[in-house]
Amino acid sequence: MDYQLLLLTIAVSFILAVIAAPLFIPLLRRMKFGQQVRDDGPQTHLKKAGTPTMGGIVIIVAFTLSFLKFSVVNTDFYVLLVATLGYGLIGFLDDYIKIVFKRSLGLTPRQKLFGQLLVGAILCALLISAGHNTAINIPGTSFSFDWSGWFYYPFIVIMLMAITNAVNFTDGLDGLLSGVSAIALAAFAVVAMQATSIAAGVCAAAMIGAVLGFLVFNAYPAKVFMGDTGSFGIGGAIGAIAIVTKSELLFLVIGGVFVVEMLSVVLQVVSFKTRGKRIFKMSPIHHHFELSGWSEWRVVISFWAVSLVLAGLGLYISKGL
Repeated sequence: MDYQLLLLTIAVSFILAVIAAPLFIPLLRRMKFGQQVRDDGPQTHLKKAGTPTMGGIVIIVAFTLSFLKFSVVNTDFYVLLVATLGYGLIGFLDDYIKIVFKRSLGLTPRQKLFGQLLVGAILCALLISAGHNTAINIPGTSFSFDWSGWFYYPFIVIMLMAITNAVNFTDGLDGLLSGVSAIALAAFAVVAMQATSIAAGVCAAAMIGAVLGFLVFNAYPAKVFMGDTGSFGIGGAIGAIAIVTKSELLFLVIGGVFVVEMLSVVLQVVSFKTRGKRIFKMSPIHHHFELSGWSEWRVVISFWAVSLVLAGLGLYISKGL
């Protein structure tokens, strides 16, 4: 795979996002699409109330235009595009309902589950029609196991749901998700080059450029938030890249920050319901560090650093370094 193609894709997507964001942010303000802030969260976040959200539309548009321009068109292309836009649409509907209809929870859990299952089913149909390899590779080894085909597909549907929600949980501080996702996507771009999947490499590159362009306006103090539109779209892209490149389990390492963020929420809920006690001061875990006295920027930089180490470890395991 030509790495120059990936660099060009990153550059074009970045430029598109940087151009689109200043045009889109005033529109969000005029439409009063402002962020709602939890009263029980860190008090420093109260000043963020009203900051334009749904900026993930900028990420999705920049990604889509770049991906359509530079990617080859094959089954991988359609899987990657459907995953990113499908989950992005779920996030958009969730954001829209929260803001326009003043429903703090957005889509109901049942509606969100239905949407995720529907997108997952479409992706499974595409993979089945292409004769997708259903073996699961163990990272760093030559060992793999096959769940006789049909067991694989429920696994990837659950996996995609877990990844998109884990990525969504990570979006809670200015620039946190943008930086962590760009690092994870860079690692997956290398994995895609190893797997010689042009579509997956271009998908990763297009999303890297989009989130970095968005980061220009999302870094502390953020002028815009991506909302579920962006976080679900990013999660869909990362999950689909892992599936297409046969690196499903490698996500646990490269996406380790996402995994920890989600586990912190699960453990907090289970602990409170079973023992009546909280493990963390607040979940997801990035809020725990804030309430422990860390500045927002310190938390973000630390999580970026951890993500960088995990990305390097993931590539080392996959023999990408």
